[in-house]
Amino acid sequence: MPDTTTDASSLHGVRAYLMDVFGTVVDWKTSVTEEVRKRVRDAGLEVSGDIDVDAFVLEWRQGYMSTSKAIAGGGTGPSSVDVMHRQLLEKMLASPKWEALGAVWSQDARDDLSMVWHRLSGWKDSSEGLRLLKKETIVGALSNGNIALLVDLSKYADLTWDVVLSAELFGTYKPNGSVYLGAAHHLSLKPSECAMVATHVWDLRGAAAQGMRTVYVRRPEEGIRSDDDKNVKAKKDGGEVDVVVDSLVELAGLMKA
Repeated sequence: MPDTTTDASSLHGVRAYLMDVFGTVVDWKTSVTEEVRKRVRDAGLEVSGDIDVDAFVLEWRQGYMSTSKAIAGGGTGPSSVDVMHRQLLEKMLASPKWEALGAVWSQDARDDLSMVWHRLSGWKDSSEGLRLLKKETIVGALSNGNIALLVDLSKYADLTWDVVLSAELFGTYKPNGSVYLGAAHHLSLKPSECAMVATHVWDLRGAAAQGMRTVYVRRPEEGIRSDDDKNVKAKKDGGEVDVVVDSLVELAGLMKA
């Protein structure tokens, strides 16, 4: 467990906690995998025998990760994650690897499946943690998800934000610095008065580069992990982030301290 005295002091002066959403606040992998598995079975196909559902879901997610990072680096592409998810799904179903699904899923079915990203369950601590944090400070979503997606997701998973901020507003994606600076600007705060909260080190590095404080949330079940995410440490322990916690409830406790 973190040293609450040290960690609490490292958050001194933070007025807003900006949360990554996918993987940090909601369990996208379990939710999307269950939905795809059901649709595969409804189509009369055998899970694992005909279709490797886990591989399908991870490829879809990885497509989003690589596309959004390319756009963040100056590339071109859709500014809406909804549009991106739909385009990636179409591309996958046209490939030989997933042709069995492409043959049985209609355009309407594909449209509906693409909206599964609006129906993701939160981690068990998320709703309570956000409510506790809101008592002490500003709590906002700062996600690559488009605004319509984030609003639907907030209602579905009972996520009580003070504000929803999307990279869509800034015409790019995290970790482009304009997303973090833009969020601080719209809250009339200095970057140093904001803390980025995420379970992905690349996101925290992007925020830190713009002067924000950083909170790493351990989510061992998160579906895509880089080697950088496996042994994250707080600065007091020789690491690179300000605080490491196991839940949003724990973070709320540090804020109160």
